[in-house]
Amino acid sequence: MNYLEALSRRYSVKKFNPEMRIPQDVLLNILESGKLAASSLGLQPYKILVVESDEMKQKLIPAFYNPSQISTCSHLIVIISKKMIEEHYIQGYFNHISEVREVPIENLDLFRRSISQHVDLKTNDEIFNWAEKQSYIVLANLMYAAAIENIDTCPMEGFRQDVIEEILELDSEKEKVTVTLALGYRSEEDHFQHLKKVRKPNDKLFKFI
Repeated sequence: MNYLEALSRRYSVKKFNPEMRIPQDVLLNILESGKLAASSLGLQPYKILVVESDEMKQKLIPAFYNPSQISTCSHLIVIISKKMIEEHYIQGYFNHISEVREVPIENLDLFRRSISQHVDLKTNDEIFNWAEKQSYIVLANLMYAAAIENIDTCPMEGFRQDVIEEILELDSEKEKVTVTLALGYRSEEDHFQHLKKVRKPNDKLFKFI
């Protein structure tokens, strides 16, 4: 199956088969695609929670307006965006660059100062807005990789922020859930899989200039 076939087959699943679990190696491949997502400045201002236990999924059901996906999916991915970029976060980033690329951290000082200055010029609201955009790039990568792996998905924003943050014990001053993604295998009972995909025609979507 090529990538266009995979994306044509993909739809936002309304009900998964709760008896089917995603193999661990396939799940790790999908998560790796999120790790490799493009990230402005390389800062990756987000973290990804992978909910795999049935117990935690049951706890999260009341947080969602439409619980059918949560109650039947194999795994639930929760993408959490940072509300601020602290100095120690930037320092940790450059320590990691130094380690991975095997270069003295002093050689990165100019790059580090430019990033710190860039971040300092932004308000926390602007930082969070930027971080959320980065998180949606991760979401797109995860959905695309899942489609290639023949794994079904449903991205979801319909949840009660306060409830989900309390259950996941998040620091709401510093981070916020941006979007969630249910993963699994579509149920035969989900009739949406039989509907034709509706998208804008090319002449209304694309403009060549």
